[in-house]
Amino acid sequence: MRIAIVSDIHGNLPALEAVVGDIARRDVDMVVNLGDSLSGPLLPLQTARFLMAQDWLQLAGNHERQILNPHQRGESDVYAHAQLGEAELAWLATLPPQRRLDPDVLLCHGTPRSDHEYFLETVAPAGVRLATSAEVAVRIAGTQAALVACGHTHVPRAVRLSSGCLIVNPGSVGLQAYDDDHLHYHVMQNGSPDARYAIVESGPHGWSAALLAVPYDWQAMAALAARNGRADWAHAIATGYALKS
Repeated sequence: MRIAIVSDIHGNLPALEAVVGDIARRDVDMVVNLGDSLSGPLLPLQTARFLMAQDWLQLAGNHERQILNPHQRGESDVYAHAQLGEAELAWLATLPPQRRLDPDVLLCHGTPRSDHEYFLETVAPAGVRLATSAEVAVRIAGTQAALVACGHTHVPRAVRLSSGCLIVNPGSVGLQAYDDDHLHYHVMQNGSPDARYAIVESGPHGWSAALLAVPYDWQAMAALAARNGRADWAHAIATGYALKS
């Protein structure tokens, strides 16, 4: 089985369209979307309508939860919510926070226990660092799977545990850097504007992963973010670095 994994689109429809075009060349059996699809100052309505027309398995991330809850919305969620209609909001409410494809494959947004937790990184007072094996073990405790797909951090990584389980983060389709003060101030950044996604494939020795980068017209999306008053997004989209890094 070959599965294309997308995540963290954040309303960047041109990036998503470029990724979908790349997927079409690669003979996959299915596409899954791990959430955080719309939040941000770009094209939330158009992106929602595109996603609603797909036959993909799609999850809700923390930003879907925040868009739907007026007490949890940040600036990007407020913008997205204002652009969406009743049909799009009703669709968001149907998305599950995690799913199993089969007993061996788990899909989640953050970790199996939280949509707002980093799986393969840890936020410390000095910033973000790679998670230790012990920290990852705590986050996956009680989860039996040969493959776990997660998003949320926007950083593409594939990590195989000593158990043989492969944890894959495809990175972000639409936003290659951000800064955040959750737990402690930190930045996440890939240093390139390309859209990211992953393809995983089952084989005789377990699951393997390819982490892919796809060029698109990021200049137009950076300009749109700037017009909508988000210099931080404009810089991140254009450079792959957080504005405050």
